[in-house]
Amino acid sequence: MTAPEDSGGSAVLLLRLAAPLQSWGYSSVFNRRETRAEPTKSGIIGLLAAAQGRAREDDITDLAAVRLGVRVDQPGTLLRDFHTVSDYRGRPLLQSGVNAKGIQKPTSPAKYTHVTQRYYLQDAVFLAAVEGPEPLVEALDDAVRNPAFPLSLGRRSCVPTQPISLGLRHGGVDAVLREEPWQVSRHARNAHCRRVGSRPARVDLNATVDDTSGDDVLADVPVSFDPFRRGFTSRRVRHLWLSAPTGIRNPDDPDQSASGHDPFALLGW
Repeated sequence: MTAPEDSGGSAVLLLRLAAPLQSWGYSSVFNRRETRAEPTKSGIIGLLAAAQGRAREDDITDLAAVRLGVRVDQPGTLLRDFHTVSDYRGRPLLQSGVNAKGIQKPTSPAKYTHVTQRYYLQDAVFLAAVEGPEPLVEALDDAVRNPAFPLSLGRRSCVPTQPISLGLRHGGVDAVLREEPWQVSRHARNAHCRRVGSRPARVDLNATVDDTSGDDVLADVPVSFDPFRRGFTSRRVRHLWLSAPTGIRNPDDPDQSASGHDPFALLGW
């Protein structure tokens, strides 16, 4: 059964997730770290837990229970970063296998340098809607604005741009994602206008929302962030397209043309 559009006593926290680099791990193994094309629920819950100052061993049941929706405002591009690792002491690198005593064995033949690969999203912008009990969502909003620990978008090196929190909304995840203006730069909006040959009032954007009747399953709901009992469970989601306001001023619309002066209008921006 699909979650109701507006459930009493709940609120939606809107998070703008934008940065030069983001990386949302999902199925990474060994020396290859992948990223999903959009934020994972575990990554967003990790960000919220860090904002509240929760330790890795703390309970996150309340955070895992929130309903999540993610709108892709700007998909960005994929970046592969590969670099080498070695032991500064000049020793051979260790292999993944261990001996009878549980100690990692050196590579054989000896290997002194290894290439690792990391994948990132460049210049992506996402709008995440977190729906839950209003007291919890209000506390999360305050924590994101005044975080206890540094916040990151998937990896610690991926520092988000500001603002992250866009505040609280009411009406359910689907409705909120439909009505929140497009979260991209002026340059991206103008590029869109040139591409479509007009100044559209709305734009179609891809989104993924939690839905118990959804036809897709993602195994990205954290059970615990404790390094000694780290685990995940799955959730059902629904993929859809949403028509959202572009925020683009149309000079031919009397209501918009009177809204203010645009100093870049003569430059075609």
